[in-house]
Amino acid sequence: MLKNLLISVGIPAVQGVAVLLIVLLIVAYLTLLERKVIAFMQVRLGPRRVGPHGLLQPIADVIKLLIKEDITPKNADKFVFALAPILAVFPAIAAFAVIPFAGQPVEIFGIKIRPYLSDVNVGLLYLLAISSLGVFGIVLGGWASNSKYPMLGGLRSAAQMVSYEVPLGFSIIGVLMISQTASMVGIVEAQKNLGFWFFIPQIVGLFIYFVSGVAETNRTPFDLPEAENELVAGFHTEYSGMKFAFFFLAEYINMIVVGAIVTTLFLGGWLPPTSVFQRWIPFLGTVTPSLENFFPFLGPFGSMTTGIFWFATKTFFIIYLYLWLRATFPRYRYDRLMALGWKWLIPLSIVNVLATGAVIILLKSF
Repeated sequence: MLKNLLISVGIPAVQGVAVLLIVLLIVAYLTLLERKVIAFMQVRLGPRRVGPHGLLQPIADVIKLLIKEDITPKNADKFVFALAPILAVFPAIAAFAVIPFAGQPVEIFGIKIRPYLSDVNVGLLYLLAISSLGVFGIVLGGWASNSKYPMLGGLRSAAQMVSYEVPLGFSIIGVLMISQTASMVGIVEAQKNLGFWFFIPQIVGLFIYFVSGVAETNRTPFDLPEAENELVAGFHTEYSGMKFAFFFLAEYINMIVVGAIVTTLFLGGWLPPTSVFQRWIPFLGTVTPSLENFFPFLGPFGSMTTGIFWFATKTFFIIYLYLWLRATFPRYRYDRLMALGWKWLIPLSIVNVLATGAVIILLKSF
Protein backbone atom coordinates (compact mmCIF):
# COMPACT_ATOMS: atom_id res chain seq x y z
CA MET A 1 0.00 0.00 0.00
CA LEU A 2 2.75 2.45 1.05
CA LYS A 3 4.89 1.45 -1.93
CA ASN A 4 2.00 1.97 -4.36
CA LEU A 5 1.31 5.41 -2.84
CA LEU A 6 4.99 6.31 -3.19
CA ILE A 7 5.05 5.20 -6.85
CA SER A 8 1.78 6.85 -7.88
CA VAL A 9 1.98 10.11 -5.86
CA GLY A 10 5.32 10.63 -4.09
CA ILE A 11 7.76 10.14 -6.96
CA PRO A 12 5.73 12.16 -9.55
CA ALA A 13 5.40 15.00 -6.99
CA VAL A 14 9.17 15.07 -6.36
CA GLN A 15 9.84 14.89 -10.12
CA GLY A 16 7.38 17.74 -10.74
CA VAL A 17 9.05 19.99 -8.14
CA ALA A 18 12.50 19.14 -9.54
CA VAL A 19 11.38 19.94 -13.12
CA LEU A 20 9.83 23.24 -11.96
CA LEU A 21 12.98 24.36 -10.11
CA ILE A 22 15.24 23.42 -13.02
CA VAL A 23 12.98 25.24 -15.51
CA LEU A 24 12.97 28.40 -13.33
CA LEU A 25 16.78 28.29 -13.13
CA ILE A 26 17.03 27.80 -16.91
CA VAL A 27 14.66 30.73 -17.52
CA ALA A 28 16.74 32.99 -15.25
CA TYR A 29 19.94 32.26 -17.15
CA LEU A 30 18.17 32.17 -20.52
CA THR A 31 17.48 35.89 -20.07
CA LEU A 32 21.20 36.47 -19.50
CA LEU A 33 22.10 34.32 -22.51
CA GLU A 34 19.66 36.26 -24.68
CA ARG A 35 21.17 39.59 -23.65
CA LYS A 36 24.71 38.25 -24.22
CA VAL A 37 23.91 36.76 -27.65
CA ILE A 38 22.12 39.88 -28.87
CA ALA A 39 24.97 42.04 -27.54
CA PHE A 40 27.49 39.87 -29.41
CA MET A 41 25.52 40.16 -32.65
CA GLN A 42 25.31 43.94 -32.17
CA VAL A 43 29.06 44.21 -31.38
CA ARG A 44 28.72 45.30 -27.75
CA LEU A 45 29.49 43.67 -24.40
CA GLY A 46 26.10 43.09 -22.76
CA PRO A 47 25.59 42.88 -18.97
CA ARG A 48 28.92 42.58 -17.09
CA ARG A 49 28.55 44.60 -13.88
CA VAL A 50 26.87 42.09 -11.50
CA GLY A 51 29.27 39.26 -10.69
CA PRO A 52 32.06 37.90 -12.91
CA HIS A 53 31.11 38.48 -16.57
CA GLY A 54 27.58 39.42 -15.40
CA LEU A 55 26.78 35.88 -14.20
CA LEU A 56 24.82 37.16 -11.18
CA GLN A 57 22.67 39.53 -13.28
CA PRO A 58 19.64 37.13 -13.30
CA ILE A 59 19.75 36.98 -9.47
CA ALA A 60 19.76 40.79 -9.32
CA ASP A 61 16.82 40.92 -11.77
CA VAL A 62 14.78 38.48 -9.65
CA ILE A 63 15.45 40.49 -6.45
CA LYS A 64 14.44 43.69 -8.25
CA LEU A 65 11.13 42.17 -9.37
CA LEU A 66 10.43 40.80 -5.85
CA ILE A 67 10.89 44.14 -4.08
CA LYS A 68 9.31 46.31 -6.80
CA GLU A 69 5.98 47.97 -5.96
CA ASP A 70 3.00 46.00 -7.29
CA ILE A 71 0.58 48.55 -8.75
CA THR A 72 -3.04 47.78 -9.70
CA PRO A 73 -4.81 50.46 -11.80
CA LYS A 74 -7.73 52.15 -10.05
CA ASN A 75 -10.35 51.19 -12.66
CA ALA A 76 -9.05 47.67 -13.34
CA ASP A 77 -11.04 44.51 -12.62
CA LYS A 78 -8.85 43.57 -9.68
CA PHE A 79 -9.68 39.83 -9.50
CA VAL A 80 -9.20 39.18 -13.22
CA PHE A 81 -6.16 41.49 -13.25
CA ALA A 82 -4.49 39.30 -10.61
CA LEU A 83 -5.71 36.02 -12.15
CA ALA A 84 -4.46 36.69 -15.72
CA PRO A 85 -0.68 36.23 -15.07
CA ILE A 86 -1.41 32.91 -13.31
CA LEU A 87 -3.48 31.73 -16.30
CA ALA A 88 -0.59 32.65 -18.59
CA VAL A 89 2.12 30.79 -16.69
CA PHE A 90 0.25 27.67 -15.44
CA PRO A 91 -0.40 26.03 -18.89
CA ALA A 92 3.26 26.61 -19.83
CA ILE A 93 4.44 24.72 -16.74
CA ALA A 94 1.80 21.99 -17.11
CA ALA A 95 3.10 21.16 -20.59
CA PHE A 96 6.19 19.52 -19.07
CA ALA A 97 3.98 16.73 -17.65
CA VAL A 98 4.24 14.64 -20.84
CA ILE A 99 7.63 15.66 -22.25
CA PRO A 100 10.16 12.79 -22.09
CA PHE A 101 13.68 13.99 -21.24
CA ALA A 102 15.28 10.56 -21.75
CA GLY A 103 14.21 6.98 -22.41
CA GLN A 104 16.15 4.81 -19.96
CA PRO A 105 14.52 4.40 -16.49
CA VAL A 106 16.60 3.77 -13.37
CA GLU A 107 15.77 1.57 -10.41
CA ILE A 108 16.36 2.82 -6.85
CA PHE A 109 15.53 0.53 -3.88
CA GLY A 110 13.40 -1.62 -6.18
CA ILE A 111 11.33 1.35 -7.44
CA LYS A 112 11.52 2.18 -11.14
CA ILE A 113 11.95 5.92 -11.83
CA ARG A 114 11.29 7.15 -15.36
CA PRO A 115 12.89 10.35 -16.75
CA TYR A 116 9.46 11.90 -17.44
CA LEU A 117 6.38 12.63 -15.36
CA SER A 118 3.90 10.59 -17.40
CA ASP A 119 3.52 8.78 -20.70
CA VAL A 120 -0.09 8.89 -21.90
CA ASN A 121 -1.28 7.71 -25.30
CA VAL A 122 -2.75 11.16 -26.04
CA GLY A 123 0.32 13.12 -24.92
CA LEU A 124 0.57 15.18 -28.10
CA LEU A 125 -3.13 16.09 -28.00
CA TYR A 126 -2.72 17.09 -24.34
CA LEU A 127 0.14 19.41 -25.33
CA LEU A 128 -1.96 21.04 -28.06
CA ALA A 129 -4.85 21.55 -25.62
CA ILE A 130 -2.87 22.86 -22.65
CA SER A 131 -0.67 25.19 -24.73
CA SER A 132 -3.80 26.79 -26.23
CA LEU A 133 -4.96 27.99 -22.80
CA GLY A 134 -2.10 30.46 -22.28
CA VAL A 135 -3.72 33.04 -24.56
CA PHE A 136 -6.61 33.40 -22.07
CA GLY A 137 -4.18 34.94 -19.57
CA ILE A 138 -3.01 37.48 -22.15
CA VAL A 139 -6.51 38.39 -23.35
CA LEU A 140 -7.91 38.67 -19.81
CA GLY A 141 -4.89 40.72 -18.69
CA GLY A 142 -5.48 43.13 -21.57
CA TRP A 143 -9.21 43.38 -20.86
CA ALA A 144 -8.93 43.66 -17.04
CA SER A 145 -6.42 46.54 -17.26
CA ASN A 146 -9.23 48.83 -18.50
CA SER A 147 -6.78 50.65 -20.78
CA LYS A 148 -6.70 50.96 -24.57
CA TYR A 149 -3.14 49.76 -25.20
CA PRO A 150 -3.42 46.52 -23.17
CA MET A 151 -6.84 45.88 -24.75
CA LEU A 152 -5.42 46.21 -28.27
CA GLY A 153 -2.48 43.96 -27.32
CA GLY A 154 -4.86 41.30 -25.96
CA LEU A 155 -7.00 41.39 -29.11
CA ARG A 156 -3.93 41.10 -31.32
CA SER A 157 -2.73 38.11 -29.32
CA ALA A 158 -6.11 36.37 -29.63
CA ALA A 159 -6.22 36.90 -33.42
CA GLN A 160 -2.60 35.75 -33.74
CA MET A 161 -3.27 32.64 -31.66
CA VAL A 162 -6.33 31.65 -33.71
CA SER A 163 -4.50 32.24 -37.00
CA TYR A 164 -1.42 30.17 -36.14
CA GLU A 165 -3.04 27.40 -34.06
CA VAL A 166 -4.47 25.90 -37.27
CA PRO A 167 -1.18 25.41 -39.18
CA LEU A 168 0.53 24.36 -35.95
CA GLY A 169 -2.04 21.57 -35.51
CA PHE A 170 -1.79 20.47 -39.14
CA SER A 171 2.04 20.46 -39.03
CA ILE A 172 2.18 17.59 -36.51
CA ILE A 173 -0.35 15.34 -38.28
CA GLY A 174 2.39 14.03 -40.56
CA VAL A 175 4.37 12.88 -37.49
CA LEU A 176 1.27 11.15 -36.12
CA MET A 177 0.68 9.37 -39.44
CA ILE A 178 4.26 8.07 -39.61
CA SER A 179 4.66 7.10 -35.94
CA GLN A 180 1.08 5.73 -35.55
CA THR A 181 0.95 7.04 -31.96
CA ALA A 182 0.25 10.26 -30.02
CA SER A 183 2.47 9.22 -27.10
CA MET A 184 5.54 11.47 -26.84
CA VAL A 185 7.68 8.52 -25.73
CA GLY A 186 6.19 6.39 -28.52
CA ILE A 187 7.08 9.01 -31.15
CA VAL A 188 10.77 8.96 -30.13
CA GLU A 189 10.73 5.15 -30.03
CA ALA A 190 9.22 5.14 -33.55
CA GLN A 191 12.12 7.31 -34.82
CA LYS A 192 14.55 4.85 -33.21
CA ASN A 193 12.85 1.79 -34.72
CA LEU A 194 12.48 3.32 -38.21
CA GLY A 195 16.14 4.43 -38.19
CA PHE A 196 15.63 8.09 -39.09
CA TRP A 197 14.45 11.30 -37.46
CA PHE A 198 11.10 12.66 -38.57
CA PHE A 199 12.48 16.02 -39.73
CA ILE A 200 13.68 14.18 -42.88
CA PRO A 201 10.23 13.23 -44.27
CA GLN A 202 8.57 16.15 -42.43
CA ILE A 203 10.91 19.06 -43.13
CA VAL A 204 7.91 21.14 -44.26
CA GLY A 205 6.04 20.22 -41.07
CA LEU A 206 9.07 21.22 -38.97
CA PHE A 207 9.27 24.60 -40.72
CA ILE A 208 5.54 25.27 -40.25
CA TYR A 209 5.60 24.16 -36.60
CA PHE A 210 8.59 26.34 -35.71
CA VAL A 211 7.23 29.47 -37.46
CA SER A 212 3.81 28.93 -35.83
CA GLY A 213 5.52 28.33 -32.47
CA VAL A 214 7.39 31.65 -32.73
CA ALA A 215 4.10 33.40 -33.56
CA GLU A 216 2.21 31.74 -30.68
CA THR A 217 4.90 32.68 -28.15
CA ASN A 218 4.73 36.32 -29.33
CA ARG A 219 8.44 36.45 -30.03
CA THR A 220 10.26 38.63 -32.56
CA PRO A 221 9.57 39.06 -35.46
CA PHE A 222 5.95 38.25 -34.48
CA ASP A 223 5.79 40.18 -31.17
CA LEU A 224 2.84 42.32 -32.32
CA PRO A 225 0.81 41.95 -29.05
CA GLU A 226 3.52 43.91 -27.20
CA ALA A 227 4.86 46.12 -29.99
CA GLU A 228 6.38 48.91 -27.88
CA ASN A 229 6.49 51.53 -30.64
CA GLU A 230 2.73 51.10 -31.27
CA LEU A 231 1.19 49.82 -27.98
CA VAL A 232 3.72 50.94 -25.28
CA ALA A 233 4.11 47.36 -23.97
CA GLY A 234 0.84 45.83 -25.18
CA PHE A 235 -1.15 43.54 -22.89
CA HIS A 236 1.22 43.95 -19.89
CA THR A 237 1.53 47.74 -20.01
CA GLU A 238 -0.25 48.18 -16.64
CA TYR A 239 1.53 45.28 -14.90
CA SER A 240 4.49 45.60 -12.54
CA GLY A 241 6.35 43.60 -9.89
CA MET A 242 5.64 39.88 -9.60
CA LYS A 243 2.55 39.99 -11.85
CA PHE A 244 4.73 41.30 -14.70
CA ALA A 245 7.33 38.65 -13.81
CA PHE A 246 4.70 35.92 -14.31
CA PHE A 247 3.99 37.09 -17.88
CA PHE A 248 7.76 37.27 -18.49
CA LEU A 249 8.16 33.77 -17.05
CA ALA A 250 5.35 32.37 -19.21
CA GLU A 251 6.96 33.70 -22.41
CA TYR A 252 10.34 32.08 -21.73
CA ILE A 253 8.86 28.79 -20.48
CA ASN A 254 6.78 28.62 -23.67
CA MET A 255 10.00 29.01 -25.69
CA ILE A 256 11.49 26.03 -23.86
CA VAL A 257 8.28 24.01 -24.41
CA VAL A 258 8.36 24.71 -28.17
CA GLY A 259 12.03 23.68 -28.27
CA ALA A 260 11.30 20.48 -26.33
CA ILE A 261 8.35 19.56 -28.61
CA VAL A 262 10.41 20.17 -31.78
CA THR A 263 13.18 18.01 -30.31
CA THR A 264 10.75 15.19 -29.48
CA LEU A 265 8.69 15.21 -32.68
CA PHE A 266 11.30 15.98 -35.32
CA LEU A 267 14.85 15.67 -33.90
CA GLY A 268 14.84 12.24 -32.28
CA GLY A 269 14.30 13.31 -28.65
CA TRP A 270 17.00 11.77 -26.48
CA LEU A 271 18.55 9.72 -29.35
CA PRO A 272 22.22 10.47 -30.25
CA PRO A 273 22.98 12.33 -33.52
CA THR A 274 24.26 9.19 -35.27
CA SER A 275 20.72 7.76 -35.30
CA VAL A 276 19.50 10.45 -37.71
CA PHE A 277 20.52 8.57 -40.92
CA GLN A 278 20.95 5.09 -39.41
CA ARG A 279 18.46 3.55 -41.85
CA TRP A 280 20.51 4.53 -44.90
CA ILE A 281 24.04 4.45 -43.40
CA PRO A 282 24.30 1.16 -41.44
CA PHE A 283 27.82 2.08 -40.24
CA LEU A 284 26.26 4.67 -37.93
CA GLY A 285 24.43 1.85 -36.16
CA THR A 286 27.78 0.53 -34.89
CA VAL A 287 28.70 3.94 -33.43
CA THR A 288 25.32 4.70 -31.85
CA PRO A 289 25.59 2.37 -28.78
CA SER A 290 28.74 4.17 -27.56
CA LEU A 291 26.95 7.53 -27.84
CA GLU A 292 23.89 6.26 -25.96
CA ASN A 293 25.85 5.95 -22.71
CA PHE A 294 28.85 8.17 -21.93
CA PHE A 295 29.21 6.56 -18.49
CA PRO A 296 28.82 2.77 -18.99
CA PHE A 297 30.18 2.12 -15.47
CA LEU A 298 27.01 3.80 -14.12
CA GLY A 299 24.72 1.41 -16.00
CA PRO A 300 21.14 2.65 -16.61
CA PHE A 301 21.85 5.92 -14.74
CA GLY A 302 24.64 6.73 -17.21
CA SER A 303 22.30 5.98 -20.13
CA MET A 304 19.62 8.25 -18.66
CA THR A 305 21.99 11.19 -18.08
CA THR A 306 23.39 10.79 -21.61
CA GLY A 307 19.84 10.86 -23.01
CA ILE A 308 19.08 14.03 -21.04
CA PHE A 309 22.29 15.56 -22.42
CA TRP A 310 21.28 14.93 -26.06
CA PHE A 311 17.73 16.15 -25.39
CA ALA A 312 18.98 19.36 -23.72
CA THR A 313 21.51 20.01 -26.50
CA LYS A 314 18.86 19.80 -29.24
CA THR A 315 16.41 21.92 -27.25
CA PHE A 316 19.11 24.55 -26.68
CA PHE A 317 19.72 24.68 -30.45
CA ILE A 318 16.03 25.50 -31.07
CA ILE A 319 16.04 28.16 -28.31
CA TYR A 320 19.19 29.68 -29.86
CA LEU A 321 17.24 30.06 -33.13
CA TYR A 322 14.72 32.14 -31.17
CA LEU A 323 17.52 34.46 -29.98
CA TRP A 324 19.06 34.64 -33.44
CA LEU A 325 15.69 35.60 -34.95
CA ARG A 326 15.23 38.40 -32.39
CA ALA A 327 18.66 39.85 -33.16
CA THR A 328 18.31 39.53 -36.92
CA PHE A 329 14.78 40.18 -38.18
CA PRO A 330 12.64 43.33 -37.80
CA ARG A 331 9.06 43.11 -36.54
CA TYR A 332 6.43 42.07 -39.11
CA ARG A 333 3.60 44.39 -40.09
CA TYR A 334 0.33 43.09 -38.61
CA ASP A 335 -1.54 42.58 -41.91
CA ARG A 336 1.45 40.67 -43.31
CA LEU A 337 1.53 38.48 -40.21
CA MET A 338 -2.11 37.53 -40.76
CA ALA A 339 -1.51 36.97 -44.48
CA LEU A 340 1.45 34.68 -43.75
CA GLY A 341 -0.73 32.52 -41.51
CA TRP A 342 -3.92 32.33 -43.58
CA LYS A 343 -2.61 32.55 -47.17
CA TRP A 344 0.62 30.55 -46.89
CA LEU A 345 1.06 28.40 -43.79
CA ILE A 346 -2.46 26.91 -43.61
CA PRO A 347 -2.58 25.84 -47.30
CA LEU A 348 1.01 24.59 -47.11
CA SER A 349 0.27 22.53 -43.97
CA ILE A 350 -2.82 20.94 -45.61
CA VAL A 351 -0.77 20.05 -48.73
CA ASN A 352 1.89 18.52 -46.43
CA VAL A 353 -0.72 16.29 -44.75
CA LEU A 354 -2.14 15.14 -48.12
CA ALA A 355 1.35 14.49 -49.54
CA THR A 356 2.38 12.51 -46.44
CA GLY A 357 -0.75 10.35 -46.70
CA ALA A 358 -0.21 9.75 -50.41
CA VAL A 359 3.43 8.69 -49.87
CA ILE A 360 2.48 6.32 -47.02
CA ILE A 361 -0.23 4.65 -49.17
CA LEU A 362 2.20 4.41 -52.10
CA LEU A 363 4.92 2.79 -49.97
CA LYS A 364 2.46 0.29 -48.50
CA SER A 365 1.26 -0.73 -51.95
CA PHE A 366 4.75 -1.95 -52.93
